[in-house]
Formats: sequence, structure tokens, C-alpha cells
Amino acid sequence: MQDKGENYRMINFKHIIADEISKITNIEQKEIEGYIEVPNNAENGDYAFPCFKLAKSMKKAPQIIASEIKEKLVIDEIIISKIDVAGGYINFYINNDTLVKEVCKEIDDKKEKYGSSDEGKNQNIIVEYSAPNIAKEFHIGHLRTTVIGACLYNIFKYLGYNTTGINHLGDYGTQFGKIIEGYKRWGNEYNLDENPIEKLTEIYIRINELCKEDESVLEACRDNFKKLEDKDPYCVELWTKFKNLSLKEFNKTYDILGIKFDSTKGEAFYADKTQEVIDILKKNGKLEESQGAMIVDLSDKDMPPCIVCKSNGSSIYATRDLAAILYRARTYDFDKCIYVVSDEQKLYFKQIFEVAKYLDLDKKYTDGLVHVSYGMTRLATGKMSTREGNVIKVNDLLNEAISRVLDIINEKNPDMENKEENAKKIGIGAVIFNNLCNTLAKEQIFDWNNVLNFNGETGPYIQYIYVRTKSVLEKAGYEPEIEEIDFTKLEDKESINVLKTIYKFNETLRAVIEKYEPSILARYLIELAQNYSNFYNENKIICDDKKVQDARIFLTKAVGEVLKTGAKLLGMEMPDKM
Repeated sequence: MQDKGENYRMINFKHIIADEISKITNIEQKEIEGYIEVPNNAENGDYAFPCFKLAKSMKKAPQIIASEIKEKLVIDEIIISKIDVAGGYINFYINNDTLVKEVCKEIDDKKEKYGSSDEGKNQNIIVEYSAPNIAKEFHIGHLRTTVIGACLYNIFKYLGYNTTGINHLGDYGTQFGKIIEGYKRWGNEYNLDENPIEKLTEIYIRINELCKEDESVLEACRDNFKKLEDKDPYCVELWTKFKNLSLKEFNKTYDILGIKFDSTKGEAFYADKTQEVIDILKKNGKLEESQGAMIVDLSDKDMPPCIVCKSNGSSIYATRDLAAILYRARTYDFDKCIYVVSDEQKLYFKQIFEVAKYLDLDKKYTDGLVHVSYGMTRLATGKMSTREGNVIKVNDLLNEAISRVLDIINEKNPDMENKEENAKKIGIGAVIFNNLCNTLAKEQIFDWNNVLNFNGETGPYIQYIYVRTKSVLEKAGYEPEIEEIDFTKLEDKESINVLKTIYKFNETLRAVIEKYEPSILARYLIELAQNYSNFYNENKIICDDKKVQDARIFLTKAVGEVLKTGAKLLGMEMPDKM
């Protein structure tokens, strides 16, 4: 990541503070900036520097260090109006007049591109996400990787990174041997032209049950996959048919969610590229035989071995993932290759990333491999399993969300224009936000009461506040020119809180990609919506004082634009009415 101050046109208060402390302490500016906090209580300033971090190296009490640094600090009062010491903290208070002017001018200049930057210029980012398995239902467990990955992709792109979104389809592996075997046995019982994935899932569940009862059936399934790898015409024909039918259904879901990919090269694409992986590992003396299979021993890393080739000679998904790393390094010259996959795969990715170090790749590539893990989505009855058949289909979920919102609209606002379209935006937006609003590590249990709550910390609440800003602008009937606005009229506490929140937008987006945590943006939008609601309740926007009115209208417009932009980066659309 580049220096945070280089591409940010607005005054970067945090950067200035860090720079001045750096000059005094001889600690790198970037390190200091990482220490600076935003106090929970505004009475403790807008930024705070904890001197506890320096106590050991400076061999002084934090409060003494804080006092000494404060005495040496030279920051223009136009930037920072007040500095004080509280315990071991140095508290900094932003000059509100400067803040107001800076934010409003930047909003007017960038408009819907507010918060964007070119800081990622010349850096290549790959985000792999979604990756559903062919011939299996696209269920709510897949939904989380899809919306998390799409959000990260959107934000990297918004900050100027050259970003590639990849849907690494699960279109290869033993499961296809199973489906092929099932289709051989019962294909004449199923019409795949109608609800193809549902029918293929039924076949998959059915053959799995038979495999449990009869080991010879499982062997036949494994043999089918080996034949597929060897380009057996019949197996390839069936595999192609299953893949095309599945993709057609998946694309319906992606269209509803508004999600597109730059590449859909799945596991099968890398099937003929696995031999190079095996050859390199052999050359480097890292491949060993174990019970007929070929493995890389990772015991020195306190990990189980990574299987590269099965005992029957067929490849495994690890081999194909390693081949994908080689291909992506050569094709995209990536700085980061990010995998958005559930936390159940943590060990697997540790193994893969470790083995990748033995593929003669530049350290840049192996250092750039990132696994973004997240807690699983669970039903009230427990873990979902395609094999057991207890899943909720994403399309069913999204249609149910739209239907429920439409019922609410018909009850509360039956005369609303475009209510079907608005219901779609609200319902789908609610589901997306629900998947992103909590930290990724947290396990998710789906609850309609939380998802569609219009008054809580939800997607519909953000959309409601956005619609309110649009309503205010419509009522005003005009938008003031920035040259005509007296920004000193935005001096009340509520206005300042809104502007301080708007100011943090770019910083928030940076935090998302640094921590790979979309919930930071989701929580930010809730904060902005709540702060605007407080402003709206405490201040009359359409009023007798034209100068006050102009300033408040401009602030309302700014809030609407940031809410809309932020929601779009999450993957949500804003409705016209609510």
C-alpha cells in the first residue's frame, strides 16, 4: 500500500499529526499513523496518540512522554485548533471551520466519486470469490463469499487498483465422477431441461447414499473422474452438459445480485497445467510418495502433508490451485491474490501458500497470497449440506426477501410508484447488508426479523435515510451553488458530526482493504445515517434564513451522495421511494 497522504487531495489531518510526531520522535510517519486512534468520546478529541507505545523505548512514563511531545508540537491552528494531554494520550481537536470548507469543497468537486483515489495505480489485485460447485445448488452459504468478494473488488477498484474478479468455478473433481455415475444409472428418470441443478442435486444426493452402502460404487465414481481427466468422450460430454446447465442457472443469481466477473476460469481450466506443478516440486526435492499418493511434507511447519496427486494418478484440487497460482502470477503479475473462502478452509490455504513457496515463484507473489476467511452461514437446525439436502437456495431467499418487502409496501404505502422495482432494491439490499454488517469472523445465523428491520442497524434503514435526503432536496426544489454557500452556518454540533463522518469516508475505504473487512464500511454507513437523522431532527432545513437553508441543503445532498456511493460499493442499490 502506498503512503496514505500522497493521493488524498483533502487535508489529511491524521497524516499531518503523524508527520509532526514523527519529526519529534524519529519514528517513521507510517508507524505513528498506525498508532493514532479515534476516541469513542468526542470530548477526548478527534484523534488521540497513545504514548504507551513509546514508554519502553524512551524509558519514561507515558504521561511525561505525552507532555514533552505536546510542548514540541508545531501544528497550525487552522489545521488543529486544540491539543491537550490526558493521561498517556495526546488529544487533537480538528479546526471545524477548516473541516467544513475542506469536506464541502471536496464533495462538490468529486460528487459521486467522492472518496475515490488513484493510490492503487500500477498495483494488480486479484479477488477470487463465489466459486460455486457445478451441478450443486447455489445456497446461502455461497452467498456470503459472493457478496464479500464483490465488495472487496468494488473498493479496490474505487481506490485505483487494477482489479480482476475471478469466479473459480468448482467444475472438476471426484464429485463429477459421482454425478456421472448417478446419471448413468438414473438419467432417464430426470428431465434436466427443467430445474437442472435441482435434478442434478437429487442425483448427487442419491449416489452419495449408495456410495455409503457400497464401496464398489464409490470406486466406480473415482474411475469416472479419472476417465474425465483422460478425456473420455462420454464423460466429457456429460460434464460439459452439466456445466452449461449450471452456469445458466448461476448467472440468473448473479444478474439479480448485480455481480459480474472478469474471469470464470474454474478448476477444469487448470487440469492440463498440473503436471508443471508436479515437475517443479520434484525438481526441488519436495515431492514424496506416501501410500501410493504424492505429497509435500509440511511437518516442519506443524501442518499435515499436502496431497498433490492421488494414488490412482488423478489430480486433486490442491494441485489445480497451485497451477492457478502459477498461471495468475504469469498472466496478471499480481501484487495480491485474495481468496474469499470460509474459515473451514484455513488449514488448506496455509498448506497451499506454503507449498507455493517451492514453485520457483518470485517472493512478491507468494507474499501476496491472502486468504480472507469468514464464519459460515448456518440454519437454525445446524450446518447445511448438499449431500443431506438441507440447503436454502439463494434465488428462493432473494425472491422471498422481495416478496416480504412488497407486502410491507402494500400495507404501508400501497400507492407507491414503481413499488415492485423498489421492493427488489430494498429486499436484495437487505440480504446483502445482512451478510456484510458483522465482522467476517462471526458465524451468521439467518433471521428475517433482523434482515428486514427498517428501524435497526440494517440495509433498509440506510436506504430509508437516503430516500429522506432525496425527499428534502425535492421539497427544496433547488440545489445551491457552492460559491453562494456560507459554510459558517454549519456550526451546530449535529452538522459538525455529520461532516466529520463524511470526512472519514476515504479513510474507511482504506481500512476495509487493509483489514479485508467489509463490515467497516457497513458500520460507517449506519453511523452516517444515524448522524444525519440526528441533524434532521434537531435542525429545520427548509427555513426563513436563506443562507442557513442553502448550507443545510448542501449538507443533505452530500449525505445522500455518500450513502449512495457507499451502498453501491457494498453491492446495494438505492430505491426511489420507501
